[in-house]
Amino acid sequence: MLVLAVDTATPAVTSGLVRLGDGTPQNLETLSVRVSDNPRGHAEILTPQILECLAEAGCESADLDAVVVGVGPGPFTGLRVGMATAAAFGDALGIPVYGVCTLDGLAADVYAADENGPDLLVVTDARRREVYWARYAEGRRVEGPEVRKPAEVTAAPSQRVAGSPAHTPLFDLPAVPVHTPSPAGLVAVAAPELLAATAPQPLVPLYLRRPDAVETAARKK
Repeated sequence: MLVLAVDTATPAVTSGLVRLGDGTPQNLETLSVRVSDNPRGHAEILTPQILECLAEAGCESADLDAVVVGVGPGPFTGLRVGMATAAAFGDALGIPVYGVCTLDGLAADVYAADENGPDLLVVTDARRREVYWARYAEGRRVEGPEVRKPAEVTAAPSQRVAGSPAHTPLFDLPAVPVHTPSPAGLVAVAAPELLAATAPQPLVPLYLRRPDAVETAARKK
């Protein structure tokens, strides 16, 4: 199964092609990846990146069997770009589009490298001096996602932290050098549904708060 994975919930614009083999969710092969650190260029960068990934893998868009997209939590504008692009590919090709929590994808990358590793805290930049965060034990999310000021997020009982390099030092925990979800991490989260051919749920963005931009009329109320 050939899967396109995209994520724009962090400052990075991530896209890639992943081959999901039959059998287990761990049977993944990354064919191509593009990651650009450009928090204000999501709309301009994402589609060209996808086309580059297809060309590098020697594939056509018609070869795709499914799309997986990170649905946040993330800032309103960037997150909307990734989800709209994923939905457009799905509609054009008649293939399913699966939304996954971006923090889950990041955690999947950490646990893929250390399957039996200790409990994990994942934090990403929420702007406004806040972080999006979630907590994981044995590879499963046990708390979150939520948005809070870093001082309001306790390190315990987590034993390590991953995510935004500007924010992981704020927690007194060993930092794992995984900053954004990879295409393989995103697909790993959706793999059980992909393998079971489960009908995807509607894409629902995890904003966790009101968007920064509001219409003028809304400000006056």
